[in-house]
Amino acid sequence: MPAYQFTLNGQTVSVEAPGDLPLLWVLRDILGVTGPKYGCGVGVCGACTSHLDGEAFRPCIQPVNGVVGHQVTTIEGLGGEGLHPVQQAWITEDVAQCGFCQPGQIMAAVALLRTHPNPSDADIDAAMSENVCRCGTYVRIRSAIKRAALLLRSGAGATTGTATP
Repeated sequence: MPAYQFTLNGQTVSVEAPGDLPLLWVLRDILGVTGPKYGCGVGVCGACTSHLDGEAFRPCIQPVNGVVGHQVTTIEGLGGEGLHPVQQAWITEDVAQCGFCQPGQIMAAVALLRTHPNPSDADIDAAMSENVCRCGTYVRIRSAIKRAALLLRSGAGATTGTATP
C-alpha cells in the first residue's frame, strides 16, 4: 500500500492507505484526529470542514492522495497552545448546543474572517450557508463571528487556559 505524506496541524505525517480513501477516514481512523465529524459523507453538511492550505474544504470528499505535500489544519490545530479568537468567541457567545457541528462551523468561520475581517450579515450567511446546525444556533453563530471579527481586528491573539462566558 502506498504512503502519503502531508502536513497535519503543523506536523509532517505519513500514512499508508488506499489513495482514494477519503481524508476524513485517514484523519479519524488512522491518525486519531476526531475533531472533523462525519455528518453526510458527500460534502454537503460541513461537519468535517477543515483547512487545506488555509482554505476551508471537506475532508469527507477529498481523497488522501490529493493532499500530498499540502497543509491540512483541523480544529485540533487551530489555536496552538491556547484558543483561537473564533473559539473564544464561540465560548463567550455560548454557541454550542449539542456541539456536533461546531468544529466545522468554527473552521468555516475562521476561513471567512481571513478574507472578510469585518463581515456583514450577508457575508456571514453566504459563507456559513453550507454548514448545517441541526440545533439551529445560527443567531449565536453570527454573533460569535462578529465578536471574533472584533477580537481579530483589535489584535487579540489566542488565549490560554479555560475561558468563561
